[in-house]
Amino acid sequence: MNSTTRTQKVVPAYMAHYVIRTNRYDEVVSWHKAFFQADVVFSNDFITFLAFDDEHHRIAIGRLPGLTDHDPQASGIDHIAFSYRTLEELLHTYRRLKGIDILPFMCLNHGPTTSLYYRDPDGAQIEIQVDNYATSTEARAFFHSETFANNPIGVPFDPDLLCDKLDQGVPVGELLKQGSAPVSDSQKH
Repeated sequence: MNSTTRTQKVVPAYMAHYVIRTNRYDEVVSWHKAFFQADVVFSNDFITFLAFDDEHHRIAIGRLPGLTDHDPQASGIDHIAFSYRTLEELLHTYRRLKGIDILPFMCLNHGPTTSLYYRDPDGAQIEIQVDNYATSTEARAFFHSETFANNPIGVPFDPDLLCDKLDQGVPVGELLKQGSAPVSDSQKH
């Protein structure tokens, strides 16, 4: 290591993979395969490696009998998020997953992102999202807005209504705004 390298900020190039430990091995493997349309890179009785792109694996799932069930009140990582390039890709994925009975438990337009949240069979949470702004500078500016100060969580939305509006030709820029696909009173908890 030379002195120049020591003074430069060194960060990871990308997130490589995550590993899940489960006592619901077959169910968790099947769910993640379907959710990500992932290919099995390797599998045996105690570990499966999945990939949905050119990486050698993005997800590893290990069978560990005797584990206790997920405690949603325990500290730890809350969720893992994956970005799609366009709203059309996000909504296509929503429709595909809905067609195999994988439904989001929460849909929020956070301001910087439009996000769908899912739980795997063990309760691990996965967010799929699309950026609502063209640049990270614009998205970062949202965190300093009055809108964010008044509501840092975001606005719930109805993904079916968002799909319908997209199909009707409503401009994507309008659909990415908070409140563009409000949930009905019957959908509110």
